[in-house]
Amino acid sequence: MYRYVVTFSKSGPIRYISHLDMLRLFKRAFRRADIELAYSHGYNPHPKMGFAQPLSLGYDAEGEYLEVETSEPVSRRRMTERLQDALPEDVRIVDAGRIADGQKSLAASVDGAIYSVDYPLPYDAVDMDPVIEAYLAQDSIMALKRQKKTKQMKETDIRSKIRRIQAVKNENQNLRLVMELDCGSASNLSPELVISTFDPFASINCERYELDVCRNKLILPVDYSIQLL
Repeated sequence: MYRYVVTFSKSGPIRYISHLDMLRLFKRAFRRADIELAYSHGYNPHPKMGFAQPLSLGYDAEGEYLEVETSEPVSRRRMTERLQDALPEDVRIVDAGRIADGQKSLAASVDGAIYSVDYPLPYDAVDMDPVIEAYLAQDSIMALKRQKKTKQMKETDIRSKIRRIQAVKNENQNLRLVMELDCGSASNLSPELVISTFDPFASINCERYELDVCRNKLILPVDYSIQLL
């Protein structure tokens, strides 16, 4: 079998398509691109493909990873150009590579992510640098998080999972917060929890629907080897 990773971006209306529907979308696209995926064994075989990390509904993305296994070698042209032709215009293939033998899955290897959050506020309205410094200087940052099993809201300390936050000016001259957060199977932090605690701290009075969130990059260990096609 051959292991590949496809890096892609998505934006526009397709950001509201669910995780499972995105998998179905790519499954059909591989079939149309005449790329033969490897299948699991058993009573209900399914293609060996999966995203490195699920993406929340409504988020744009610039560098998502899709790991796939094929039964034969696949050229760069087939994995990029032909696959792109089989996808809607809101999903763009950024790159493709071969995963070296013996390495863990991408899902087990990703340990961080970079997000950008755009606010409908002029960048120069407030000096955010000292606010961010004070926010990160807290010994603990308590956020309400819904528990998976009980579905109840519980306070949890998210400070250790925030790696950095930076204020920059976006293309509309408005405020953009760039956040590097833990992301992966070992430790994971949703940017929603950062937003829910940072905005009150910074006295930002914006409704959540006014914000645009994009996952710009998934972070892999420096020794994770991907050979570009």
